[in-house]
Amino acid sequence: MTKTILIVTNSQDLHADLVAARLNADKHPLFRLDLDHFPRDFQTCQWFANGALHNKIRRRGDEAWLDLAEVGAVWIRKPAEFTFLSDELAPQELAYAKLEAEHALFSLLYTLDCYWIGHPLALRGAQWKGEQLKRAASMGFTVPASLITNAPQQVVAFRDGIAGDMIFKSLSDPMLGGDQLAPEQRSAGALRTTIVDDDMMRSVEAVGQLHCHFQQYIPKQYELRVTVIGERVFAAKIHSQDDARTAVDSRDMSAEIRYEAVSLPAELQRRCVAFVRSYDLNYGALDLIVTPDDQVVFLENNPAGQFLYVEQLIPEFRMIAAMADTLAEGAQWH
Repeated sequence: MTKTILIVTNSQDLHADLVAARLNADKHPLFRLDLDHFPRDFQTCQWFANGALHNKIRRRGDEAWLDLAEVGAVWIRKPAEFTFLSDELAPQELAYAKLEAEHALFSLLYTLDCYWIGHPLALRGAQWKGEQLKRAASMGFTVPASLITNAPQQVVAFRDGIAGDMIFKSLSDPMLGGDQLAPEQRSAGALRTTIVDDDMMRSVEAVGQLHCHFQQYIPKQYELRVTVIGERVFAAKIHSQDDARTAVDSRDMSAEIRYEAVSLPAELQRRCVAFVRSYDLNYGALDLIVTPDDQVVFLENNPAGQFLYVEQLIPEFRMIAAMADTLAEGAQWH
């Protein structure tokens, strides 16, 4: 029996749209759970009887239920705020409803014994920048000098103690939490990786307000975005130094810099895959720097990072197809 693939995301996720279209074209059983419509548009049922736990889900109004024992693969993509049948819940009612919905949802998901791309527990364990740096160094990567602190004096000492420039970048979300707010509620745009100059250092006391992430700036020959999807590895060479707008942070998509498919040395590819697997994950997107003297430097791993933009720039990668095929293969064996 061909098992069902469960995609857990939100209704605005283009990655999930394209992967689902591919799976549907291949006539692979698929159930999509959009969290911004949950639990309003879904019904679930979990019951324990005669020594066994049973779980099922359906879209509200459907007759047929999906028995979650029929799920062979799960892809956790993007979070979203829950919605409910009533939009007139009082603040405490809404707070309690969210807690109960989350509890019910993960009580279902955590019971699934199947192939996962992004198990919630593994994703949570893989996201912490400081731990990533320690793990990367232990696995043979070169890692830049780094500081995470809310003590201004430590920033001054760190900058004085490194060679060259110091950069500042987000620990958690370069969108500064804005993607969790309605557009009219946002007060700032994206935070780019920034070289900290003397003018900024005159405001170093502001670090006392919240934890900040600093690193030694590493000169670049080019950058690598290495995306691991199951057993497949896609390495994109990013010519970030071809344009001043991307010299420090390559994420400025207004600059038409070159993205090029490259083959990694076997040892580097093995190490990238091993890093992702060390978190019990089957997906990861690693950001690396290659210095002018060809040294490879680890920056971070994005355990649920975006990949569609890479395929758009390097169409030969066919990453949407790779994700669909990986989920289908995983479901077949579970």
